[in-house]
Amino acid sequence: MPKIELYTTPTCPYCLAAKALLNKKGASFTEITVVGHPQEREKMIQRANGKQTVPQIFIDDYHVGGFDELSAMDRAGKLDPLLEDRAAS
Repeated sequence: MPKIELYTTPTCPYCLAAKALLNKKGASFTEITVVGHPQEREKMIQRANGKQTVPQIFIDDYHVGGFDELSAMDRAGKLDPLLEDRAAS
């Protein structure tokens, strides 16, 4: 499985939706909360090219963006290939 990282806050509805979609896909991910963790927030902003909103989603080194982008990728059939186990290929 690819390395999936989500920068989130606990009360963000888009964060909850992103986690629900990834869970539905059976994808494991690391959740990094930025509330009370200024270093993690700064790291997120750097990795996301200045974006400060949550969630910010990364699959391996690919910056997906937020929930809207993740959902659009899923609807376009582009999410499942990113989530496939690359070791099996």
